[in-house]
Amino acid sequence: MKISISILTSILLSTSAMAEEMKQNINLGLVSTTGNTETLNLNGKYDLTSTTTGLNNQDLNILFDASAFMTENNNVKDNEEYKVNLGIEQLIYNGWLGYASAGWLRNQFLNFDSKIGIGAGIGKELYKDEQQTLSMKLGVAYNIEKYSNAQADHKFTSVNEYIEYNNQLNKVSKFFLQIGASQNVKDFSNDYEAFANLGFNFAVAENLTVTLAEEIRYDNLPALGFKKTDSKTIATVGYHF
Repeated sequence: MKISISILTSILLSTSAMAEEMKQNINLGLVSTTGNTETLNLNGKYDLTSTTTGLNNQDLNILFDASAFMTENNNVKDNEEYKVNLGIEQLIYNGWLGYASAGWLRNQFLNFDSKIGIGAGIGKELYKDEQQTLSMKLGVAYNIEKYSNAQADHKFTSVNEYIEYNNQLNKVSKFFLQIGASQNVKDFSNDYEAFANLGFNFAVAENLTVTLAEEIRYDNLPALGFKKTDSKTIATVGYHF
């Protein structure tokens, strides 16, 4: 873990030094969960997007986000989650890109002491005009799931798919939809996950936005004793700089 943190810190510092354009967001708000937990949580998230010149003078994007939420009742935690994601996207030609990604999740209320995924693949911007964008990604990942109970660790390779649609409805409001799925290459029909995230962003001031979103995740083979479906209703205020 110390090595991973050192590598991540080095990448972020290098990114800051060479970036030609950098965008950062801090979001704070509330998340209501249903499924394996039924709680109302404080939520915080940080996003960073850095753009520089990569191969053949095409854009190289480095993406980082970290989020956390938790709640307590009578000094006892009844929900807690931490997530970190790091990605690199190299534009290639005519909307095509190659990407690499790494992600870490900890949520003991879903029985994940840690969930790690390291992947790579390709992507394509399928449609773009002044109002709408539609893009997709297809790749593979190696996953390591370590559980909070006595269940044995689960290590597997997956095929991952992702689609994102954005619609700038007017000057102050934007609709977004993200759909993704992953399947264990050795057990496509049984060991798979899917998620959908949709919502609206509202610009309320020059650097402030309000986000209202709904996220649903489905795991066809959850950890033993846990439900297959979880959802989050999210309301946040974001500051962009």
